[in-house]
Amino acid sequence: MNYTFNAPKVTEDLIQWIKDYFAAAGANSTAILGMSGGKDSTVSAALLCKALGPDRVIGVSMPQGSQSLNEADRICEHFGMKMYTVNVGKACDGLLEAIKDAGEDLSKPSVQNIPPRVRMTTLYAIGQTNNSRVVNTCNLSEDYIGYATKFGDGAGDFSVLANLTVTEVLAIGDYLGVPYQWVHKTPDDGLPHSCPDEEKIGFTYAELDIYIRTGKAPEGYVHNNPEEGLKVDKIDRMHKANLHKLLPMPSFKW
Repeated sequence: MNYTFNAPKVTEDLIQWIKDYFAAAGANSTAILGMSGGKDSTVSAALLCKALGPDRVIGVSMPQGSQSLNEADRICEHFGMKMYTVNVGKACDGLLEAIKDAGEDLSKPSVQNIPPRVRMTTLYAIGQTNNSRVVNTCNLSEDYIGYATKFGDGAGDFSVLANLTVTEVLAIGDYLGVPYQWVHKTPDDGLPHSCPDEEKIGFTYAELDIYIRTGKAPEGYVHNNPEEGLKVDKIDRMHKANLHKLLPMPSFKW
């Protein structure tokens, strides 16, 4: 299957889509998004500022404890956006302590997913006060393999990148003229003691994106743990295991 991506056309169509969405939301509505300093929030912010103007875009940096802002402040300043910094460390620690007091010792993944969910609560709290629509900044590649926290960064009122792969997000960032170092920053999930995404998952986003768009399977075994098997098998396993994050909530009908 031949595949090409027309970054200028898709970008301009996406900007118009954002304008149309907010025309329906109302002239006084604003957009609010978490600013992690990563490529997805940066490119999303660039698109929103182009579509709405920076006066209608609010960025919120939400470090946990001593976690750095990862240049989120510089990015918001570059775009001319209003920015809040809300440290979620005490809220996460308080919730974890309350759960422990109730007698439950949470698993490591459960503990790791508390901060993304607290951050989404923070966005909705500030957003409601500012007549904002919360932006989901997840991309297609990460969603495909489940790299989003359900009801955390996987939540939102609307999404600008959900149908775009990492490769395509980078192309849009470059087309918009966003500084290279912010668009092409090494992807990292931001969790404590983490490592770059591609090192953790065992294949590159470029390999994953080609597989998503063309069906061409990446060659070879998972590079950081060959015992996990072929890269394509791991991608398929991750996708199947995480479909519940993408599909509508099942409900009983009668």
